[in-house]
Amino acid sequence: MQASDLDSYFRRIGYSGRRRADLDALAALHLAHPVAISFENLDPFLARPVQLELTALLDKLVHGGRGGYCFEHNLLFKAVLEALGFKVFGLAARVLWDQPEGTIRPRTHMLLRVELDDGTYLADVGFGVLTLTAPLRLEEGREQETPHETFRLDRHDDTWLMRARIGGDWRALYSFGLEEHFQVDYEMSNHFLSTSPESRFVRSLMAARPTLDGRYTLHNTRLRFHGRAGSHPPRALSSVQEVESALRDIFGIQAVDSAALASALKDKAGLLS
Repeated sequence: MQASDLDSYFRRIGYSGRRRADLDALAALHLAHPVAISFENLDPFLARPVQLELTALLDKLVHGGRGGYCFEHNLLFKAVLEALGFKVFGLAARVLWDQPEGTIRPRTHMLLRVELDDGTYLADVGFGVLTLTAPLRLEEGREQETPHETFRLDRHDDTWLMRARIGGDWRALYSFGLEEHFQVDYEMSNHFLSTSPESRFVRSLMAARPTLDGRYTLHNTRLRFHGRAGSHPPRALSSVQEVESALRDIFGIQAVDSAALASALKDKAGLLS
């Protein structure tokens, strides 16, 4: 990543802090990134390719006013951290969110392991509905507060489990190991998730963005806000124009192809207007 790319990225996320490889910088970047760059899957939903090369990520997420899903967010974040001098390793996880207990899922999620002088931390700026807004120390059983939810890492042998406290319950997000994964590993998963008719990213429109007051999520035409005081009733968007406005005004997603979005919402979400 070039110095000019870093400058553009920092402008995109509104970061003006010190450029150094320490926990304070990591924490500040980890909050600023998901607040500024939304999670979204417009490209798979519109049957368009998802490219993971750094130049493509910069063009889309930094210069293009778009967001992306886990591979895009975390590969970009990894490149930024490495450019600042952090030691960063890609990991892969099995998503357990909203899955029956005991379900075995493929490793289709990406997160990061960051090595600092005082220990190992996890970073993940691309988990959609519950994207982390702070790094977590790799420590078993410790409840760790973030600007949004409280998280906990449990462990069974070599497998770690990420949990979030939702209400009074600890809900599983994903399980993962510490084995390093590489771009070629993510390319395989990315191809399936972005092209297979069985992929939820192909079948449904999704967007998510944390704010300093809570979290917005969109699933097809269902818009929801969950604040610190609790969830607001979901709002049903009744037209393509309303969906497009939500993507632009709430999630900050620019340059939406209105005709393609209308066609996909009609075919996949049953929205006719």
